[in-house]
Amino acid sequence: MRDSLPPGLPPDPFADDPNDPAAALDALDPGEPLDASEREAVEADLADLHVYEALLRHQGVRGLVVNCEDCREDHYHDWEMLRANLLQLLVDGTVRPHEPAFDPHPDDYVTWDYCRGYADAAMNRALRGEEFGR
Repeated sequence: MRDSLPPGLPPDPFADDPNDPAAALDALDPGEPLDASEREAVEADLADLHVYEALLRHQGVRGLVVNCEDCREDHYHDWEMLRANLLQLLVDGTVRPHEPAFDPHPDDYVTWDYCRGYADAAMNRALRGEEFGR
């Protein structure tokens, strides 16, 4: 049921509508629960996302940019959408369709690799008692 969607996704305009035009899609491609290693990887991504957002949101970073393997274009995801997608994967093994960012400013988004490096550098500086900024 669509009522179980995680926070961060827009409300389903067809929720509880018996004539939902997308209902047939659920039957065609049902989600499969994640296996233990997939679940662990998604949970690790969620934990990392929390750290990255805490470190970078106040620096003006709106989220992550990911190069899509299917269309070979960059996709810009705000923090909330990323979190909602990962939570949805944990719920039923799917990622619901969503609207892409409208007119994103590429400088407001960074890659997972940038986040990892930034977090590592911040941790190293913190361990040495030094301040760290973007």
